[in-house]
Amino acid sequence: MRKVNAGRYFEDFGIGQHMVHAIPRTLHGGDIAMYMALTGERQPLTSSTELARSLGFVREVMPDLLVFHIVFGKSVPDISHHATANLGYADVRFMRPVYPGDTLVAESEVIGLREVSSGEAGVVYVRTRGTNQKGQEVLSFVRWVMVPKRDKEQAKGVNNVPQLPAVVSPERLPVPEAMNLQRFPDLAWAFGSTARWDDYEAGERLDHPDAMTIEESDHVQATRLYHNSAQVHFDARAMAESRFGKRLVYGGHVISVVLGLAQNGLQTMLKVAAWNGGAHVAPTFAGDTLRAFTEVVERAEIPGRRDVGALRMRLSGVKNVSADELSNVKALMSGTKEPRIVLELDYWALFPRR
Repeated sequence: MRKVNAGRYFEDFGIGQHMVHAIPRTLHGGDIAMYMALTGERQPLTSSTELARSLGFVREVMPDLLVFHIVFGKSVPDISHHATANLGYADVRFMRPVYPGDTLVAESEVIGLREVSSGEAGVVYVRTRGTNQKGQEVLSFVRWVMVPKRDKEQAKGVNNVPQLPAVVSPERLPVPEAMNLQRFPDLAWAFGSTARWDDYEAGERLDHPDAMTIEESDHVQATRLYHNSAQVHFDARAMAESRFGKRLVYGGHVISVVLGLAQNGLQTMLKVAAWNGGAHVAPTFAGDTLRAFTEVVERAEIPGRRDVGALRMRLSGVKNVSADELSNVKALMSGTKEPRIVLELDYWALFPRR
């Protein structure tokens, strides 16, 4: 009987392998407060019970990214405990609101495996799902991670890469059935902006003016909050001998901080609906200062809804530049090679319409 979970190596995975991840997690208001303190989150529907109720929700909603991190964190001991890098995401959909008091459970299925050219590691593709206490799916996403081998001679020549959608199409975007924006015109003041879906244009760029320096204590505490046990974030002695020479900041923490910075310019965003894809294109370390800019890719109408629309946006996280330098940084999707960009996230968000 194995009493200690030492984590899986690449050769321990197989296509179709299914894992139900341990430790269900009941979320509370304290989780929201801690998340706000660590990331700068200040989304109105998360901050105010009465505002959320006025727009049709049961009460204040858990931050979308907090839900993602909790479900993600559940999967780490079984999938990415030994991972050297979380490489990307696809087909991420936030299926329904999560409220304080809800209990989340996560499970994953291996959908792809690919040995890297060195033969010393491989890429593991998994689809992870989070469900609430009613068995309702609240989150679904695909991610792929670089996992080392225990034995270089094992799992040789494996090359089974899944076909993944490049974009979550507008008709697949989840929109909360309970959300009712009839009172939004009277409550727009609470969001801090009058801009709505109609006011954003494809091709528009927003340089968000705020910045945040990543503190060692904050990123480690945030990663603990999510029950994420990946050792690259915690084991300072082991990471001192790595090619980086120090601990890595959990990429999800980077997403949360950068998305929080982007709120200045996207104040009326109601919620994140989906990610089309995302990549941590460079590491972030404690002491790095993050800034962000957003490019509006397209606007989409939501079938059957005239009160809410979707904006597809490309969010770039940039490290260690001044506010004046930010406007000169070009997105990687434009074909540039910009070493200061640490994150690119292509996502859909819901906004009220006029």
